[in-house]
Amino acid sequence: MEALFIELIKEYGYIILFFWSILEGEMGLIMGGLLCHTGDMNLLLAIPVAGFGGFVGDQIYFYIGRYNKGYIQRKMYSQRRKFALAHLLLKKYGWPIIFVQRFLYGLRTVIPISIGLTRYSSRMYAFINFLSGMVWASITIVPVYIYGDEILGMFDWIKAHFYVMIPIAVMMLGSLFWYFHAKTKKQPKVL
Repeated sequence: MEALFIELIKEYGYIILFFWSILEGEMGLIMGGLLCHTGDMNLLLAIPVAGFGGFVGDQIYFYIGRYNKGYIQRKMYSQRRKFALAHLLLKKYGWPIIFVQRFLYGLRTVIPISIGLTRYSSRMYAFINFLSGMVWASITIVPVYIYGDEILGMFDWIKAHFYVMIPIAVMMLGSLFWYFHAKTKKQPKVL
């Protein structure tokens, strides 16, 4: 199974990287960087492919917001605080928020949709988004390309010591579950 997966990635690597970048996946960029490191992909081709994929993904979100305002407001009602925050960030910081939005966890899809809901220039958004996509791809793929031997060594160690990783993963997941359960538990009212 692993060999088949690796063969598919080697054969269709650029296509997979493009579509994975549309879906906003850093894991795809990491895999692309590792494939560049091993020589299965060209670094100077992988960066523009990934950057263009990120650009296309955010443009899709932007135009979803631009042409589906009523639908977005009805369906994304639970995300209204994030939309309000995105509008405030855009008003306060302007174009730099468009540039850094793909680095803001939890707001990556909300900000393009939110900007699409405004009257912000679609040409200006596309220009800034394109530059941001290329920078995003570069600063993710290039370090993985440079430190590929160390990353592959870490994967080999994890594969060899998988039995040690299971209890660690169970403890981490259990701790996260306990933390969120304790935080969301209703407290009794004090009179």
